[in-house]
Amino acid sequence: MTAPQPDHVHRISVVTPVYKGELTLPTLAQEMVALRGEQVSEDGHRWELTEWLLVHDNGPDASADTIAALAADQPFVRPIWLSRNYGQHPATLAGMASSSGDWIVTLDEDGQHDPADIGRFLDVALRDNAHLVYAEPTNEAPHGMLRNAASKGAKWVFASFLAGGAVQTFQSYRLVLGELGRSVAAYAGAGVYLDVALGWVVGRISHVDIELREEGGRPSGYSMRRLLSHFWRLVLSSGTRGLRVVSALGVVFGMSGVLFALYLVISSGMGRPTPEGWTSNMVVVLLSTGAILFSLGIIAEYVGVAVGMAMGKPPYLIISDPKNGPLGRRPGSR
Repeated sequence: MTAPQPDHVHRISVVTPVYKGELTLPTLAQEMVALRGEQVSEDGHRWELTEWLLVHDNGPDASADTIAALAADQPFVRPIWLSRNYGQHPATLAGMASSSGDWIVTLDEDGQHDPADIGRFLDVALRDNAHLVYAEPTNEAPHGMLRNAASKGAKWVFASFLAGGAVQTFQSYRLVLGELGRSVAAYAGAGVYLDVALGWVVGRISHVDIELREEGGRPSGYSMRRLLSHFWRLVLSSGTRGLRVVSALGVVFGMSGVLFALYLVISSGMGRPTPEGWTSNMVVVLLSTGAILFSLGIIAEYVGVAVGMAMGKPPYLIISDPKNGPLGRRPGSR
């Protein structure tokens, strides 16, 4: 294998939103410390964990003390203090905006994501020339049956009906090109679902098989209300695809009214008996319903454009020459 050039070392920032990390962060910190110094992936790519950004999202436990202790003990730990609890995705965006690495890795605080897999993410990104790499779990998530089923159902609805961009399957363990991640964090508006925002700008997405671990015994930070709110944010920030269904229904109802009216006129002309007033009532109902739905669909399109602007969806995003950036850093390249 040709030795890579010494200056072609991929600098990786890891972002971890922290809500209930008092019990799990110390163990995760030991694994992160073990990755300090230059690492070489299975495909021969050199990488270095340059910073670990712990974003304190004001949870109910003593996570703040744990973060402060880790930052005092390890110089590569960078605490990010939020003013109040904002939720996982805003906290992740805050960490991405504060990062400086060539690549950004996001992983959870609960220990279910193994940091040792980071090198494999990098290999897939460079092998597939991908801007974004998601974990593809090979086992069930360490949650209850109901939550796992709800998560699968939500992702299926998103992929089948709402995904207008590139992202159709996603996971909170992900690797994204640094400048793309920081750009998304800069323009994403309030309430936007992080993976939807990433789907606006990424060119190629890949997945890497990983095995999820147990959560370390801490209670989940997601109640059923929070999970439903999480899903609703996904729906609302997914663009106008769902709104276009309303327009399509309006066209269908309107055309059905016209065709049914023709059918009834022809039937009446052929002498087929119909109840008095029934024909006109059915035609009016179908045509008016179609017109109302179609009108609502048009209004929804305008609302969708305004929502997209409010959420910060950019018309374009300029990045540096890929050959001179992290995607061009391969063993033996100059």
